[in-house]
Amino acid sequence: MPEAFIVGAVRTPVGRRKGALSDVHPADLGAHVLRALLERTGADPEAVDDVYFGCVSQLGAQTGNIARTAWLSAGLPQHVPGTTIDRQCGSSQQAVHFAAQAVGSGAADLVVAGGVEVMSLVPIASPMFVGEQAGMGSPYAGDGWRERFGDQEVSQFRGAELIAENWGVSRTDMERFALASHQRALAAQADGAFDDEITPAFGLTADEGPRADTTLEKMAGLKTLTEGGRLTAAVSSQISDGAAALLIASAEAVRRHGLTPLARVHTMTVVGSDPIQMLTGPIPATEKVLKKAGLSIGEIDLVEINEAFASVVLAWQKEIGAAPERVNAFGGAIALGHPLGATGARLMTTLVHQLRRTGGRYGLQTMCEGGGMANATVLERL
Repeated sequence: MPEAFIVGAVRTPVGRRKGALSDVHPADLGAHVLRALLERTGADPEAVDDVYFGCVSQLGAQTGNIARTAWLSAGLPQHVPGTTIDRQCGSSQQAVHFAAQAVGSGAADLVVAGGVEVMSLVPIASPMFVGEQAGMGSPYAGDGWRERFGDQEVSQFRGAELIAENWGVSRTDMERFALASHQRALAAQADGAFDDEITPAFGLTADEGPRADTTLEKMAGLKTLTEGGRLTAAVSSQISDGAAALLIASAEAVRRHGLTPLARVHTMTVVGSDPIQMLTGPIPATEKVLKKAGLSIGEIDLVEINEAFASVVLAWQKEIGAAPERVNAFGGAIALGHPLGATGARLMTTLVHQLRRTGGRYGLQTMCEGGGMANATVLERL
């Protein structure tokens, strides 16, 4: 099967809720990274076969197939199509998978994969809440769902609490992990680690989320999200705004267009998991992708696992046994933010650039997803 190469990867800085990117139209934010991606790679936009963009809360400004509207808003050729993907938080990681599959099958030579989300404008779960308020029903009210799962709460917050309970992850464990996320992100910023992957956007030059004043004492004073629970806002991902995009090319496209491969997509998988506990998918996804790749976790140089909640990553570490210093070495969503549909591409962009920066060979990306799913990807640096 033909190989799929990543020849470009770029992201905006991640803006915090009501921060510098909060007033930017999502299509314009997506357009910004698309233009930057093509400028950096030197690829001919006329030669792009398709555009896959992740976006989770497809309501208002984020409807109308934002992959298409972002491409057109960037002033790019109208003959290039686009489609928008919702695999919940893994939407833009799935966009990369679809792009690599299209290239690997020979159906396409040059595909853009990315994502965008402006959560300041379109809050998380807006389509569900607005739909319910308008009398359009709930996704969890059908007879088949009720017969299988009853009326129990279906939410990421409950899932994260269940994981903390079932894997014996304490509040203190999570707060220490969260503090380390901020410290790593701040150190990466100070070291210029993100400079090559970020394109300044709308006056913002660096991620807004990392907090230098965060302490364990401050975290300990916060209320839990639920009475008697362990989770607080401090151990959860931040509500954020951002966009990211990668260019996936075949060997023939690399040759024809004079592109420079940064990494190859080595192995991909996606799994389903318990939709009530919801966020455990990265565990079986990692096990499956490593088996398919013929690699051990010890051979993985860098891991990017989305910090939806600290409990998710800590439970995953207990099961997988990854060296903590290789996991989210430059901070994660607790510090850097989680702009839903953009996060998969943001993580992939960081992974590509940091593998090159550190000289690592293999990188692993995985993330939990609503509905009980997870994508996992192994990259090999070139």
